Amino acid sequence: MTDRAALARTFLEACKDRGILVATAESCTGGGIIALMTDMPGSSSMVDRGFVTYSNEAKMDMLDVRKETLDRYGAVSEETAREMADGALAHSRAGITLAVTGIAGPDGGSDEKPVGLVWFGVACKGKPTRTEKRIFQNLGRDYIRRETVETALKLGLDALGN
Repeated sequence: MTDRAALARTFLEACKDRGILVATAESCTGGGIIALMTDMPGSSSMVDRGFVTYSNEAKMDMLDVRKETLDRYGAVSEETAREMADGALAHSRAGITLAVTGIAGPDGGSDEKPVGLVWFGVACKGKPTRTEKRIFQNLGRDYIRRETVETALKLGLDALGN
């Protein structure tokens, strides 16, 4: 079992221990978080669903991200990550949601939003939604996406008190 697979198993077991399901809202990872979790045997008792919302339209349609938020702050922003996490919570049976939106490269970055910038959102029922920003080294698209998946799971564990 890889370190990432072990991390996913630990996160899922924490969800199971608390009797909650997880849902994801993913942009730059293209479903990588939910794929890693659903690779685990027995994950169906802990995973509700995954939203892959790569386009702004998908973020608005599936997660209720407001057009005003996208116009004002952009898809890669704290505000969008928060609305993605909250939207996944509202549109699922999950007790915790993990949301990611970022720039995995190789292009698409700018001075304000470089390649490697990722915003995370973690929403738990009954608690304020948490957001966090990371800027990963631009060591390639695969590296940024792998680091994003791993960080999302770690933030989820932290939100669960592990």
